[in-house]
Amino acid sequence: MDLKNKLKSLLTKQNPAFVLERTMPDKDSHISLIEENISHELFADEPAVSKYKHEMLQSNPQEDRETIENIDKEYYEDTDTSLFELQKLPEALNLEQIDDDRNRLQRQLQAVSKKVSELVLENHPAYAAELQRVMELQKTLQLATIICKDGRGQLSEARHKFTLASLRLLSNVRKRQQLRELLKFIKTIKTLQRTDLRLREMMVEEDFCGAIQLCLECQKAAAMLKHYACISELSSKLQDTLESIEEQLDYALSKTCVRFDAKHYQKIQQAYDLLGKRQMALDQLHLHFTSAIHNTAFQVVLGYVELYAPPGGATNFNKLQFADLCKHVTIESFTPCLIGVCKALWGIMKSYHCTTRWHETHLDTANTDQASDNPDSMSVAYIKQKLEHGLVRIWQDVQQKVRTYILGINLSAFKLEEFIHFLDIVNRMIDIGEYFCDSKSEGLQDSLKQQSLNYFKNHHRAKMDELRMFLENEGWELCPVKSSFHVLHLVEFKFMRQSVTPQNFLTNRNARQPTSDQSEAQSLKRQYFEEFSGDTTPFDFQTEQEEKEDVFAGAGDDGSGGEYSDSDSDVPEELKQDFIDELTGETHSRPGKRKFSRSRSFQKHVSIVTNTSLNIFRVLGRYIQMMRLLKPIAFDVVTCVAQLFDFYLYAVYLFFGQELGTMDNRNINIRLKTTLHRIEENLIFDADTTTPASNVDQVEHRERMHAPHLSPIVDLKNPARMYGLAERIVAAESLVFLGEQMEFLLPHLEAIIPGNKKAFLQQFYSQTVNMASELRKPVYWAVSSRVINYEIVLQHMASVRWDVKEIMSQHNSYIDVLIQAFKTFNTQLGDICKMLPVPRATYDNLWDQIVRISARTFVEGYASAKKCSIEGRALMQLDFQQYLKNVEKLVEIKPIPDREYVENYIKAYYFPENQLEGWLPEHREYSLKQLVSLVNVVDHLNRKAKQRLTAMLEDIEKSRR
Repeated sequence: MDLKNKLKSLLTKQNPAFVLERTMPDKDSHISLIEENISHELFADEPAVSKYKHEMLQSNPQEDRETIENIDKEYYEDTDTSLFELQKLPEALNLEQIDDDRNRLQRQLQAVSKKVSELVLENHPAYAAELQRVMELQKTLQLATIICKDGRGQLSEARHKFTLASLRLLSNVRKRQQLRELLKFIKTIKTLQRTDLRLREMMVEEDFCGAIQLCLECQKAAAMLKHYACISELSSKLQDTLESIEEQLDYALSKTCVRFDAKHYQKIQQAYDLLGKRQMALDQLHLHFTSAIHNTAFQVVLGYVELYAPPGGATNFNKLQFADLCKHVTIESFTPCLIGVCKALWGIMKSYHCTTRWHETHLDTANTDQASDNPDSMSVAYIKQKLEHGLVRIWQDVQQKVRTYILGINLSAFKLEEFIHFLDIVNRMIDIGEYFCDSKSEGLQDSLKQQSLNYFKNHHRAKMDELRMFLENEGWELCPVKSSFHVLHLVEFKFMRQSVTPQNFLTNRNARQPTSDQSEAQSLKRQYFEEFSGDTTPFDFQTEQEEKEDVFAGAGDDGSGGEYSDSDSDVPEELKQDFIDELTGETHSRPGKRKFSRSRSFQKHVSIVTNTSLNIFRVLGRYIQMMRLLKPIAFDVVTCVAQLFDFYLYAVYLFFGQELGTMDNRNINIRLKTTLHRIEENLIFDADTTTPASNVDQVEHRERMHAPHLSPIVDLKNPARMYGLAERIVAAESLVFLGEQMEFLLPHLEAIIPGNKKAFLQQFYSQTVNMASELRKPVYWAVSSRVINYEIVLQHMASVRWDVKEIMSQHNSYIDVLIQAFKTFNTQLGDICKMLPVPRATYDNLWDQIVRISARTFVEGYASAKKCSIEGRALMQLDFQQYLKNVEKLVEIKPIPDREYVENYIKAYYFPENQLEGWLPEHREYSLKQLVSLVNVVDHLNRKAKQRLTAMLEDIEKSRR
């Protein structure tokens, strides 16, 4: 719009025609003056050039240079110069200004034209010289054209004169050669017609390589002669023969799945190499293995089903599916049939293993001679991958067949030994699968776990009922086993003897190191296919002779463990000795006779076994063997092992430790109390509860046991028999010995159960097994609290006057009464030691409780005194020292328990008021009655002080409640 306004303003001032002519040129008139001048100068004649040179000489070069430098930079760019000049016009147009701009542009144009002309004139000689060179090159090319034409003419003449005659001669020679070739082809056709008979003979001889090679050569020859009409029928016949060879070769390949022969298999592979179907042969081989697994397993099971089927049955077993056929297997034939199936499948797996080993050997040799980018090398990689994948596929098929067979029948009617034998068979198959393809056999493990759980729950319930029956009929008498008895002596633990050698027995027992049975099992797994490389299989079980136990002590048993039968020849010598001191590691032998003498030193480890605990040992052996064979249910078995120990521990407490209500007694360990409560809540059936409605509660209800009842033949109330102390010792120490053997079995259990379940095992041992020794206190408490008549002692103490004014030199008679009671008890305990071995811990525990009760009797008797003098307090001290003197001679306990308990109570009488005020709150082991009595008999306190201290004690007792 600005440009338009400018033009309009200019038109109003000047002639429109002039403006149009000067400022609006058409598109075709944009040729600059520079181009016109250049064109004129280039094509003008020489005089014009001279004239222009003369004009240039008249111009001023300095002015021209300045003019060129003042040219706007837009003229050097690709822009529309006319539009540029028009845009530069001001709003108000001035004719004079426009004319000045025009003159300036005219000068600039002239200066540029002059500069261009100078450059053209300077380069004109070079242009002329180059034009001359072009003219010379044109002449040279014309000469070369003439020479080529002459050469072609001469060559044409030579061909006409010499080649024609030679070609006639060559044509005749070629005809002769063709006739000779024809004769040779005719002979070949005649030979091909006679090879069919030879091929059939080679197929019968199983010379597949020779037959294929001959057939391929014949086909190649027939392909060369396919233009003859007689060859078409022969080619078709050869193709049929080759297909027949491939069928025979495939059949021979299928036979290697059942029985592998390296030489025969090598011939087959060479034949497939000749056919160029090595990869296809491998694919076909895997199909044959799959078919062989199905057919072999079906035929084995079918044979046993038909053998044990009732006569006259109308069922056609051949038409049944494998899963349905397995349901017809009887209990009697289940294990033999399982062994037969496993043997057959083992043979197939062994053949595949040999096949892979053959390929590994030959492929390694081939790899050394082939490059990585060679097609044969790629085929080798494919074969390796196919064989590796085939391992898993073959094992999955085998596993599925065994799993289907296992789940086809209910095994609840099996005996435990039969079921363990069944587990051993399946576990061997699982081990073979793990070595075969590193498979964990989850499917087979799950089916085995399912069958085992169903069987084990019923079996464990029966064993718990059997344990309850044993407990209710137990006389709690010492079972006459050898003094060196150990669980490894039992037949049920025979499988563990090889894993405990004389060198590592003590280490396994004390340090709880895992045994070497796992490494031995792993080494066995690595040797399966190597060890059974012949006709033997891992399932060829030999009938073992029944081993006779030699764990019971005979009439001439010296207790040293030296006289063992041959069945104990593989038992470590450490187990045949009397006992092993765990602190010093020293081995001690027992006296020469089985008779237990009171004069003998008490032993730290004594094998005290009851009929019930011996039965528990046998059950534990079977359970651990089942755990080793079936690790998926190992934790479930461990929980059942815990129930066996829990029930025995609870029964011992119920029979011997609950008579005086010791659950509320402070002498019982708080951890033991918690354990007993847990067992009672989780395992013992409450007869007062109703039958639960939910399924989960019903299952828990069925798993509970009725509390056992003590046999009526056991008398625990007769003082003449020390309230059944002998039975209590046998019961408590048999539990402790059971706990010790459980400690020995801990490394074996830890090695079997899963790692995430070991926390339960550690908790069970810390909260239950370790509490076995703590049960001695409540069991022996019923004897310790009644075997000494403490009431008579208190009566004698009550008759003593403690407010005497003279220092006495003779102790009171109640000390003699108490010491005499101690001696009587010691004599009775000695009689029990002659009947059974009393451990040192039992001896110490009994005397510890008796001495502690006596100490409390002393304090209670002293607290019953109404009055007391300083001389009377000295008499108390004299009596107690006399008591300690006699006890130290009688009892082998150092130091005497609760000695400070009595002495502190006696000495508190002498404390001044302020010291006594601080002493009373600190000694809460005394009752309120005893402390108040102490305050009241202190004669150096006034009445007000006694009242204040008594009030303080009552306040403390209230705050304690």
